Amino acid sequence: MKFLLLLCVMVCCAGPVWAGPNTTDSLLTELNTALAHKQAYDAQRLARIAALTTAYQASKGSAAARFDLGLRIYDEYKAFKYDSAFVYSQKVMEVAEQLHDPGKVEVAKLKLAFILLSSGMFKETFETLATIEPGRLSDADKVDFYFLQARAYSDLGDFNQDAVYRPAYYAKALAYTDTALRYSRPGSYEQLSLQQFLALKNNRLAEGTRLYEQIRRLPQLSLHQLAVSASTAAHMAFVGKQEERAFALLLVSAIADVKTATKETVAMFQLSDYCYRRGDLENAYTFIREARAQATFYKARQRQIEISHISSLIEGQKINIIENQRKSLKTYSTVVTLLALFVVGFLFIIFKQLRRLQKADKLISLTNRELRARNQELYQLNSGLNEANKIKEEYIAYYFHNNSQYIDKLEALKKTLDTQLGNKQYTAVQKLADNINIKKERNELFKGFDTVFLRLFPHFISQFNALFKPEDQVQLAEDQLLTTELRIFALIRLGIDDSEQISRMLGYSINTIYTYKTRVKNRSLVPNEEFEARIQAIQAV
Repeated sequence: MKFLLLLCVMVCCAGPVWAGPNTTDSLLTELNTALAHKQAYDAQRLARIAALTTAYQASKGSAAARFDLGLRIYDEYKAFKYDSAFVYSQKVMEVAEQLHDPGKVEVAKLKLAFILLSSGMFKETFETLATIEPGRLSDADKVDFYFLQARAYSDLGDFNQDAVYRPAYYAKALAYTDTALRYSRPGSYEQLSLQQFLALKNNRLAEGTRLYEQIRRLPQLSLHQLAVSASTAAHMAFVGKQEERAFALLLVSAIADVKTATKETVAMFQLSDYCYRRGDLENAYTFIREARAQATFYKARQRQIEISHISSLIEGQKINIIENQRKSLKTYSTVVTLLALFVVGFLFIIFKQLRRLQKADKLISLTNRELRARNQELYQLNSGLNEANKIKEEYIAYYFHNNSQYIDKLEALKKTLDTQLGNKQYTAVQKLADNINIKKERNELFKGFDTVFLRLFPHFISQFNALFKPEDQVQLAEDQLLTTELRIFALIRLGIDDSEQISRMLGYSINTIYTYKTRVKNRSLVPNEEFEARIQAIQAV
């Protein structure tokens, strides 16, 4: 039941690969989805192998049956796992010798040569091929034999990259391919794939494209055959500078490889190289890791060597990205530190104001004792004292409450940073820093100040406007408490008449404060030298 379910999943997921040209984005999505279900596809192949292995063990009485079953098990392993394919090629050889059938012995040698080449063992491949007598093979096996010779010389030329010997290797590859074509069935996949190989080696790109389209339309084409043909077509597209088409074909090939649990493949490796060159490091890293895992699992020696180069480049680029993230994190830490210093500075201003209020309280108390006999003056002094006390109580409560919230925020921020840095969650740290809005915090501070001030001086705005002509009076928006000009003179009403101190509290330059004050005084109805005294005379509740 589980096997049937996996088969249904594979058939359903395979649909888009057989369709016409897809966008690279949709193919990338399909490939990543296939990789997420890779274990299910591997399990399907393993289930087939397990069933065949059970039948093989049960066929000890029939050497002919064991030969056929051994070949089927070998076929399952040959593109999946080198070690197991090698073992079964040896078992098939033993059974063929027991049968005393020369044709089957040659077939067993051919199977051995195929996986030796797939693993990158060129010397052993050529030694095995030299022992095969093609006259004892069927036409179909002769096609495999001569094309394996062609592949061996072609791969050797690609691997050596030697300008002296490579042309000779390629010439032999072409000659063996021509021989293989003589034994292939017209219109078959084997014939078309051989012609596609020749088109690739002879740089006949248009012919290669046409042959791929013919292969893709074959009625009984398997996913593995599609993967091989698409990979070859992708190589020709690269040569023809059709990079987007090449990328799409590699995606088609890689999807088919994943869905057929094929580990002896080049598409995934070539995809990682392409993604790296186009700057898509996320997919490049995903695909090179998968390609490395496939080559290691299969034990493809030459593939592991090829992968090591691009893998080191991608890993190096990934390290650079992490280093840049570390630098960004350092910047964000600096921002948090500056925010903490801002809060500390604000606390210093608050305590300084508290000390001034304490001094004012002492002065009022001393004056109260000295002028006790003067009732009217005493009443006025007491009124002033009550006002100062109310201001002190309101603002002490406000500033301690406000800064307690700031300290709580800093403590929570520090804990979150410690946790995320410890877990190397750099993206989360960046997001946390991005959420710090200094402008919003300052506006919240101003809003709190405005609210407390207007609670103490509910008639401040109307009395302030009384000092101006109607057209020069301050007009507030519906949701606005104080403007910047009103806030400056609100601080002056509270006794903060130092422009430098006002500039620090409001976050403006001292020149800006002087500009605001001068502009307001110039349009008032009272002389400039009396304006601040009139502001300070505005009564509290």
